Amino acid sequence: MDEYLSGLTTEEINEKTQMIDECTTEQMLRLMNEQDATVPAAVGAEIPQIMKAVDILHHALKNGGRMFYVGAGSSGRLGVLDASECPPTFGVDAMLVQGHIAGGDVALRFAVEGFEDNAEEGVALIERCGVTDKDAVIGITASGSAQFVIAALRKAKEIGAATIGVVNNKNSKLEPVCDVCIAPVVGPEVIMGSTRLKAGTAQKLVLNMLTTCTMVKLGKTYNNLMVDMKASNIKLRDRSVRIIRAASGVDEATAMAHLEAASMNCKLAIMMIKTGMNAADAEQALLQSEGSLKRAIRTFVQVV
Repeated sequence: MDEYLSGLTTEEINEKTQMIDECTTEQMLRLMNEQDATVPAAVGAEIPQIMKAVDILHHALKNGGRMFYVGAGSSGRLGVLDASECPPTFGVDAMLVQGHIAGGDVALRFAVEGFEDNAEEGVALIERCGVTDKDAVIGITASGSAQFVIAALRKAKEIGAATIGVVNNKNSKLEPVCDVCIAPVVGPEVIMGSTRLKAGTAQKLVLNMLTTCTMVKLGKTYNNLMVDMKASNIKLRDRSVRIIRAASGVDEATAMAHLEAASMNCKLAIMMIKTGMNAADAEQALLQSEGSLKRAIRTFVQVV
């Protein structure tokens, strides 16, 4: 028996759910709900580490770097999910935030568990992606022992990239190769070792924090409005109009007219309304303010 694995919190038996197979449906659901309710506190305890990670990611992306999620199994799928939501939510290039899973895209739909033990593939991934010292690599593994992830972060660290770990056990094998290690310990799973449950929920919350707060710091929102969203379908065009109205106080017709004049760029439309600039001048002002709508508006108001 592997001494490391047998000592993991995520591999322990949960005494509170030992008789789950004798529960009624309602009892099972309440047990799961009670266990899930412990997750936010575990994540909250890691905010000091999450804060460090967000600052690292902000620095990397602000200075021409990219961020890469690397994981295996459920952890890898969560990384790919979070990365894939960044372009439609924040209007960033699809290559800026990337999610990679052991076994490749086929592993998103089918379990290919053996790939998490392949250290060589972890190294090869970093090389294929062309990771540089400007980038940041986030390794996600509940146990902190997936060799694919450890090898990928070790290689990234050798290159000079920033390395961040998201695990669910303290003192994991991944931690030594991380500049920052985020380790929300959620305790034994409802079903022993099924880390798609509480551990996966904790990871999802952490990843939400990493990308959302990084993007806010990069000026991808105005207040809490996602003004860099791409208005690529009927629902998102409607949302864009509502965002413009919420940010500027104009009526629907005015919001729609400015959205069209801004080539469906929500942020640009708000800048035009707030400042009276035409599209070209508003775009230039945003560029000078590194894409921050609030900073651009304040700068223009101060100038005039």
